[in-house]
Amino acid sequence: MPNSAADIADSALRRIYLFSELSDDQLTAVKRAMRVQQLSEGERLFDFGQPARHYFYVHQGQVKLFRVSPDGDEKVIEIIRPGQTFAEAVMFMERKAGYPVSAEAIEPTQVWAFDQQTMLGLLRDSVDTCFRLLANMSMRLRKHVNEVDKLTLHNATFRLVSYLLQQMPAGVVESPEVQLTTPKNVIASRLSIQPETFSRILGRLGKSGLIEVHGHSIVLRDIAGLRNLIEI
Repeated sequence: MPNSAADIADSALRRIYLFSELSDDQLTAVKRAMRVQQLSEGERLFDFGQPARHYFYVHQGQVKLFRVSPDGDEKVIEIIRPGQTFAEAVMFMERKAGYPVSAEAIEPTQVWAFDQQTMLGLLRDSVDTCFRLLANMSMRLRKHVNEVDKLTLHNATFRLVSYLLQQMPAGVVESPEVQLTTPKNVIASRLSIQPETFSRILGRLGKSGLIEVHGHSIVLRDIAGLRNLIEI
């Protein structure tokens, strides 16, 4: 695992959608201004309202993005896993804008932090780079709109079953086993489901023979039956 920016191969950075179309010189500028940051479980990366100066990539571990309501309830907005970026859109907001959420490591995590002003400077210097990045961000926005649709227009069972099917290991067709590496209460918050409702749905799916729950491991026994539950 890299301990500094110098340890990171250019090819690894190019796998990040933000940098896939950058020239060698542009990538060098990004790399020169980045830093590698280690987070322990429960450690905050930033808090809501804190001045936004960096955007991030999760190399290892998990980060939850959340807001806390006035009455103290936590709502998980997103769970960021290895290979995903976050906070990049904030760089296009007003200069004094703060982070709209808080970010906290769910487990020991390594993030790569990138300087916003460096990226903005590259975009100001190249219209072509701006349009390429805009196209990539637009595709990601469409994905998030579809996610919002699932969270707001469908019931809790639909949301949980959709989540489980999305976690299926690639290439496993029969009785795939899903490992819930994220705490169940965090998943429930992300899906806008109360923890007790989350547990009841798992229990009901288990009694129906659709799944088997073994702690943090869930075996999907009837893929077709689960998909029938989310057909519209």
